[in-house]
Amino acid sequence: MRAVVLTGHGGLDRLSFREDWPKPCPGPGQALIRVGACGLNNTDVNTRTAWYSAGVSDGTTGESFEEADDADATWGSQPITFPRIQGADVCGRVVALGTGCDAALLDRRVLVDPWLRDWNDPLDREKCGYFGSECDGGFADYTVADVRNIHAIDSDLSDAELATFATSYLTAEYMLNRAGVGEDDRVLISGASGGVGSALIQLARRRGAETVALCGEDKAQPVKALGADHVLPRAPEDLKAALRTATGADEVTVVADVVGGPLWHRLISVLSRGGRYSCAGAIAGPVVRFDLREFYLRDLVFTGATVPPPGVFADLVDYIEHGEIKPALAATYPLRELVAAQQAFIAKRHVGNIVVTMAGDS
Repeated sequence: MRAVVLTGHGGLDRLSFREDWPKPCPGPGQALIRVGACGLNNTDVNTRTAWYSAGVSDGTTGESFEEADDADATWGSQPITFPRIQGADVCGRVVALGTGCDAALLDRRVLVDPWLRDWNDPLDREKCGYFGSECDGGFADYTVADVRNIHAIDSDLSDAELATFATSYLTAEYMLNRAGVGEDDRVLISGASGGVGSALIQLARRRGAETVALCGEDKAQPVKALGADHVLPRAPEDLKAALRTATGADEVTVVADVVGGPLWHRLISVLSRGGRYSCAGAIAGPVVRFDLREFYLRDLVFTGATVPPPGVFADLVDYIEHGEIKPALAATYPLRELVAAQQAFIAKRHVGNIVVTMAGDS
């Protein structure tokens, strides 16, 4: 089959397009999926470049980091094996089943929950893996997945549109769950034009919360079209004043952050007493200035969001099927052009998600 194979940590030259890669076979309890489309996300880039290593303090880029240590260079701080097919955000169709599987799944269009669990202890995050990291993923014609990670979906959306949801929307929903966001909240969303940011806008509004989006001025209109109540520049020098002008108040109850870096202190400064900060990324830099006095004197609550509990992905599928959230598909690329797709993803001139498709790429 065709596949894009990551041969090790490093630059884009570590991604190799192959047309002779072995087609996988489903084992017991697994399904073989013919991939229709697979979305890109930051984990693909960060794993390739080894950005997750504790030795790296810079923001995410498309380049490899010389200071990284391969021993802790992945999301779970454990080394992965190469070669590896990445790609977590799979939409496809089940074409074969291993033993012990429900035959009703055969020929169904499906999405894959990217979090791999020990199903004897599914709540133990230490035993979790990630699709396309601890096992091969979806940047290929075929992939296999445990049927407990597979969700059949009935939708008029295209494969490419459905491939925008898995990681970004799952991350966003979990961030909002961790922060306990409801209809009385005003949520400030950094990086609002990206995959997680655009998902946060929709999912927060679904809960009835007021949303304030931070993004580049050239992306303000499409971000507004996603449903943001207010759109502010990416990094206002006086964030309190900008909030007051836009909303009539200079504070928010929740910050949903995937940016970090130099903006971080300004985000924390606009949280109201008892406010909640939820983080699932640090694309502008993971090392920030943290004044503990701000944290404890203002009764703030900080939560990190990576591995959601079982059930959150099923919620998303339900939202999709009922039309409560919509895809933000920025661009599609054929599989053989994954390097170009990743370059476009890294450039971050888009709004929403970038997806590779298998059709028309023979």
